[in-house]
Amino acid sequence: MGVGEAERVAALLAAEANAVALFDEVVARGMIAPGARESVVSDAVRDLAAEMFGTRRFWHKRIVRSGINTLEPYSANPPDRVIGEDDICFLDFGPIFAEWEADFGRTFVLGDDPAKLALRDALEPLWEQGRTHFDAHPDITGEELYHWVSAQASEQGWEFTAEIAGHLVGEFPHKQISGTEITTYVAAGSTTPMRRMDPKGRACHWILEIHLVDRANNIGGFFEQLLDVRPAA
Repeated sequence: MGVGEAERVAALLAAEANAVALFDEVVARGMIAPGARESVVSDAVRDLAAEMFGTRRFWHKRIVRSGINTLEPYSANPPDRVIGEDDICFLDFGPIFAEWEADFGRTFVLGDDPAKLALRDALEPLWEQGRTHFDAHPDITGEELYHWVSAQASEQGWEFTAEIAGHLVGEFPHKQISGTEITTYVAAGSTTPMRRMDPKGRACHWILEIHLVDRANNIGGFFEQLLDVRPAA
């Protein structure tokens, strides 16, 4: 017998809560620090996930990017970089908790550079605006939400250079059970309603991700989390 929808939502929320706890512990342990190499931070977070939750698998590549590397899209593999004294850095991890996928991204600023702080502080408000827009449009498609988020970023003075603004998330591996590839993304060409059933008759659930670029200062920032489900008030 399959897992019911209430149990699916609870499992996704539990996976995200674990991701939040993981990132909180990363900060508490001072892992994102000047002089640390990106690859070393990535491995340290991997090991911490195993220590805290027994997690040994990630459903997408682990990303730690700082400085100029924060401009790069997900698909890129920029040179490994050492985090600087007055730097910006973002983490994007997709840990698997008890066969359920989490996808969580946050941006951190070392120091008090106003441009870096402004970029970091713009991410979550735009994400929240994206959720509000999603909530207000029951039949919205991935393409429509992508274009809306991109336009809002531009209006607020940022570049939105990413090819996607989110994707499906669920039981691992969701990519094998979710239909045609473009419809699994919040992206141009994804023209089916986001609120739909997958090929196995289960509700689709989504991540919304925001990658903003400040071209004048050659920095980027990233924020992502569950879009369509949230903990009970």
